[in-house]
Amino acid sequence: MLRSFLRAFSTAPFEGLIITDRCVAQLKRVASENECLRLAVEGGGCSGFEYKMCLDSNVKTGDKVFEKSGVKVIVDETSFEFLKGATVDYADELIRSAFRIVKNPIADRGCSCGTSFAVRLD
Repeated sequence: MLRSFLRAFSTAPFEGLIITDRCVAQLKRVASENECLRLAVEGGGCSGFEYKMCLDSNVKTGDKVFEKSGVKVIVDETSFEFLKGATVDYADELIRSAFRIVKNPIADRGCSCGTSFAVRLD
């Protein structure tokens, strides 16, 4: 049911993930040879949904795998419905350094921390 809801409201023109050069560079610095960046979306956060990210060496059946310049980003099928067309970036700022999702076509708004978002329903 959730998948059909998301498909009905998806505004993503691009059906993959965009991985920035900053994301690639940081993954090459912090990940071991067999580790990938795993992205997930869970219910919660101050806007309704929350991005989760971790290093993972286990690609599971059904995972979507995206590769750029020798690094991989993996996403489970359900989370991918929330991430189609999004950009995965790395920000190194004064108050925090972290991988982050930017320009998510399905996100209506997010919070200032950048880890939670609300789904666009138009």
